[in-house]
Amino acid sequence: MQPVLENRAPDGFGLWPVAEVGPAAFLPLSGGLSPAEVGTAVMRIASCNDIDPEDDPDNDRPPRPADPLGSFLHGLLTFDTLFAAGGLRVTDQSTGITFLPGCCDGLEDWRTWHQLVDKDGVLWFGHDPVSPVAERSGHTVRLTVDAEQSDSPVIELSVTGLRDLLAGAERDLVGFLTLAIDWSHQHLPPDHRAPVTAALARVLDLPGPVVPPEQ
Repeated sequence: MQPVLENRAPDGFGLWPVAEVGPAAFLPLSGGLSPAEVGTAVMRIASCNDIDPEDDPDNDRPPRPADPLGSFLHGLLTFDTLFAAGGLRVTDQSTGITFLPGCCDGLEDWRTWHQLVDKDGVLWFGHDPVSPVAERSGHTVRLTVDAEQSDSPVIELSVTGLRDLLAGAERDLVGFLTLAIDWSHQHLPPDHRAPVTAALARVLDLPGPVVPPEQ
């Protein structure tokens, strides 16, 4: 199980270094990313929330700043509820079957998977053309790659196995956030470092990071 972000080309992005986008549809987050990959992840999360205040139906946010960096980070720093396109990717290494985030999924909601650790239930992550579904019945969790297909590939695991996978995913997210704190000191001005890393913690549903004071 890996926390992943949708991976898209940066389209000439130049506010900080980013990695080249390869053919993979998702960028896994962990404590093993390169600085350029961390920059790509921060860019993707910020771009998911890069919405003009006048386009926000519940607009009570300040106007977008004029400077390019402040403008790009404005949504990340001013939205109460943040979004990160992606989710949790699960791969059965014995069969090669991969369960991917769906169109209605977001990495900010990754903790909803804990509902299946606590009790029976169903989690829907998308709709036509692909409808990934996770369901617990008794002691078994069943991940259906596409519920719209009667012969869809399926991954089955125990509730205990799911709990362990979620703990590993959380460690990956904490590792990424730790890298992002260091990255912010290299690529963001002092007044943006703490707000950006705090926003990243919120969107990843992690405790707020302890950012060293500026020297």
